[in-house]
Amino acid sequence: MAEGIDMNLFPPGFECQSIEISLGKMAYCTSTTPPWGNFDPRSKPPLIFLHSVGGGSSAYEWSKVYPAFNSDYRIIAPDLIGWGASAHPVKDYQVSDYGQMISELIHQLTTPPVAVVASSLTAGMTIRLAIERPELFRALLLVCPTGFADFGIDYARGLAAQVAGIGGVDRLIYALGAANEFAVRTFLEQVLFAQPDRVTAEMVAAYLASATQANAEYTALSSLRGDLCFDLALYLPQLTVPTVILWGEQDRFTGVKVGQRLAKLNPQAVKHFCPIPDTGVLAHLEQPAIVIGLIQKYFLPLLSH
Repeated sequence: MAEGIDMNLFPPGFECQSIEISLGKMAYCTSTTPPWGNFDPRSKPPLIFLHSVGGGSSAYEWSKVYPAFNSDYRIIAPDLIGWGASAHPVKDYQVSDYGQMISELIHQLTTPPVAVVASSLTAGMTIRLAIERPELFRALLLVCPTGFADFGIDYARGLAAQVAGIGGVDRLIYALGAANEFAVRTFLEQVLFAQPDRVTAEMVAAYLASATQANAEYTALSSLRGDLCFDLALYLPQLTVPTVILWGEQDRFTGVKVGQRLAKLNPQAVKHFCPIPDTGVLAHLEQPAIVIGLIQKYFLPLLSH
């Protein structure tokens, strides 16, 4: 367990385990103890939850949602490499690194194809992996999937990305803008959530614990500099895996209208597009009960086919 990651942030009955992949130790959350009873978790089909990539991200992002599905599925909620309790290798992260870590996770812990839930840029990168290796995926549930350069509107060309690319300045930006309690709370309240009063002290503590791990800035800055940006609109038409997309209508990054344009590029694969009113980019953390209900209504039926 990485320093500063509080076990109390896990839902009851869940704990952190880990595997070794080519990029280092990957921690993941899964159920092992009561109240879930005595059963072999491997006897149930896996359901993998992948968090977004931004300062302080971790598997905590999905912790209000995945317990609802633990009775019928083997929950696997990893901290991706460079985030949370996982290894933080010093490197410049690329989209290919995320494809590698996700595919290795699937092969080590499951027998493909598997159901995967993912959010934001990680969801966009999961689409790319699903195009390259469709045999890995049974179905996808994606919240606000993006490449942050969709339809040619490239975040990497903006001022924030350009400033973050200046050597030395980037570390200062991370220290001031992500690795302290005030910055974490402000980002959650003013950027990620539609309603700031939904941000709790627990959420702030979880994001702060992840953001202040040693070398946590390397993954976050790769995202902030735009190293991971791509035009998802160029990829989504190639997707063949059945997919459900949820979108917070108050998403301040890509916007629900862009999401609707993306979904219309591939109605064969995108079975449902569901806007969620009065909710930001982290609908699953801000309004988990609604997301649970939408997963039950639209996503689980895809897994019964």
